[in-house]
Formats: sequence, C-alpha cells, structure tokens
Amino acid sequence: MPKPWMLLSLMKIRPFTPLLTAAVMVALPTFARSEETPGAKPPAAPAAQPEIKMPETPADVAAAPADAVKTKSGLASKVLKAGTGDKKPTATDVVTVHYSGWTTDGKMFDSSVKRGEPASFPLGQVIAGWTEGLQLMVVGESRRFWIPEDLAYGPVVPGSGRPGGMLCFDVELIGIKEAPKPPADTKQTPGGVAYKTSKEGAGEKPAAAQVITFHFNAKTMDGEVLQDSRQDPAPPTAPLNKLPKELGELFADMKAGEVRQCWLPEARVPGGFVVAELELISIKDAPPAPEVPKDIAAAPADAVKTASGLASKVLKEGTGKDKPKATDTVKVHYSGWTTDGEMFDSSVTRGEPTSFPLNQVIKGWTEGVQLMVVGEKRRFWIPEGLAYGPVVPDSGRPGGMLVFDVELLEIGAAK
Repeated sequence: MPKPWMLLSLMKIRPFTPLLTAAVMVALPTFARSEETPGAKPPAAPAAQPEIKMPETPADVAAAPADAVKTKSGLASKVLKAGTGDKKPTATDVVTVHYSGWTTDGKMFDSSVKRGEPASFPLGQVIAGWTEGLQLMVVGESRRFWIPEDLAYGPVVPGSGRPGGMLCFDVELIGIKEAPKPPADTKQTPGGVAYKTSKEGAGEKPAAAQVITFHFNAKTMDGEVLQDSRQDPAPPTAPLNKLPKELGELFADMKAGEVRQCWLPEARVPGGFVVAELELISIKDAPPAPEVPKDIAAAPADAVKTASGLASKVLKEGTGKDKPKATDTVKVHYSGWTTDGEMFDSSVTRGEPTSFPLNQVIKGWTEGVQLMVVGEKRRFWIPEGLAYGPVVPDSGRPGGMLVFDVELLEIGAAK
C-alpha cells in the first residue's frame, strides 16, 4: 500500500472563519503481523511462491531524457509499455497500480513490486504529480515519471522520514474503478454543481451583500460525516459574497426555509464529491463594516509586546475583573485585516458575535484574549507564527502578520 506520507490531508468543508481550523486526515490502514500464540501448533510449511523480480534502478533516474514529454506543470514522463485500454482515469476514480519509486541518486524508497502486491487508492488523494500523471495513462500502460519536488513531497529535509527533491517513479496502471456520480435527476448551478431541492422556501432570495444564516451537513459519497453545523452551538452566519463560489451560487438561488442536497466536487474526498445538505435559515442586511485601522501595517510604539511577539493595545477599558483561561469558552465581536488593509473576516459585518473555546483557535488569540476582561476592546498585531503562517497564494486563508480588533463580551464556564 502507498506510504502514509503519500496521502494528503483533507480540509473539512465549513464557512470560512480564521478562528477555527480542522482537518480530516486520510490514511491507508496499516497491518501488523500477529504474534504466535504460546502452545500453538507450528504452521504448515507455506506453498512455494513465485520469485519476485526486483525492479532495476532506471539508467535515467537522475533526470528526464530528451524524449520525455513534459506538461505545463513540469511533470515529465515516458511510456515504457503501451496499454491495451482506451479509458483514462479521472482524479475522483480509484486506481490500482504497481509502482516503484527512487530518489535521483538511485535509492529506492518504496515499491509495490517489491512487496508483491499492487496498491489501490483514490487518485485525488496522492501527491499532485501522481494525480496529474496517472490521468495520462490507460489500463495496461507502464510509464516512467520524473516528478519535480513541488508536485511531490517538497525539498529534501534531513530526518523527515520521507523522500524529497525530484522523484522518479515507474507506474503500471492495472485497473480503474469509476467514482460514484450524482443522481441523473439533479439540476445544476451555473458553475456546474449538481443539486436537488428537498424542501421549498418562501420570500425573496438573498442579495450578494446580505448576510445569511444557514445549516450545512457534509458527508462523503460513502456516508461518512465530515461536518454537521447542527452539532455546533449556533448555525453559521456569513455575508453571501464571502462564501466559496460554489456555496454562494447555491444560496443565491434559495429562499428562507429552503433545503437542498448538493454534490460539491472535491477530488481529494473519497468518491470525488462532498454530499451536502444546505438549509437557508434567514436573510438580513449586513451592518456597516468597521473602518480599517490607521496603524494596520505595524504595531505602534505604545503597543505592548509579549515574549512570544504578540503585540496589543487597549482601545476601550473593560468593566469586569476576571480574565478568561485557555479552557474557557468566550463570546466576542471581532474584525480581522491583513497588513495591506483587506478585511478577511468580521463578526461585526455578520451582525452576530462569535463563541468558541479559547484553546481551539490560533495561538495569538489563545494568548491575547487571556489578557482581557469583559467589556474590553483590544487591537492585536499577531505575527504569522502565532496565526496561519506565511502568505500562500490561493490557499483560501490569510497569511503573514494579521491585525484583529476584539471585544470580549462574555466568559463562559470551562469545558
């Protein structure tokens, strides 16, 4: 089976908020040999097994030869044996393969051939070079790939236990199992998301600038629950135009009280779709957005800085005396900006404060809110190491140093 480090972690689908992060880790099962039971009879001699022929290290393991075909992403490949089929897998299909992998110095780090057993996995759950490369193949085909580090596991990191840099793989595509598809009687949004309406709503549809409150239940095609907002203390609320495009299109066409089942394409989820039930609870106008702080780019000289690098400044004194502990649940109003002045999230514009366990948010929040008393409003400059890390284009989350205005409304009991 592929090594656990061949698999990617999947993000639970949820309305974007920088406060909470959660992941569904996808890992193939591991197998252990059972110890011999004391006093048990010795096992019968095993039947003779055919000798497994070890794959040879490719002569061109160090670099793709001139006759290799290269894609726009930088993936290079060369057909070693033509296939007999004409169908190619999609990223949502399950494939069965034999493979061997080498680093460019000729060291083999993994091989299903060596283990004598092919591997099967959803094609969207492995490194990007495999997801792209196997979609070029047909059943029966063998192909050699030279996968650059940005499509594999990244650069060489000593002691990490995983291969780094460019990798070379020989892959034989043995079989393709098509992923389940949405029902044939579904409708589609302009963006191509399949859906069915299970309960009609009433009234007007939301405008792009309005705020909606909704429920969201998400499962894999096999019925495994990824997220259910009905298990949360309160249903999520968000400006319609701040939702991911697919969800925004669905809710923009719904009325209050309407319930839809939809199939959101997600290649990394088993089956290739997140099956979500959406319920539009209510629609309201968004309150005015707070002004962008004038000291957004950097903490001013009168800000107080902790040993961790967290900087803050009291904007309004509180009326309480107690400060929350990390294990407490707190209720706050907040707004967050990147240092260029772009607001990425705000409970103020949603017109609804947020409650959460203080130890389940980014480190800068866990530390910073413990400095506050009820009624206090404070501005925080949170370095990337205490937030979400550096800026990563197209990641869907803010990066670098972040600025938050936070008002502590209530401190709840520890859970």
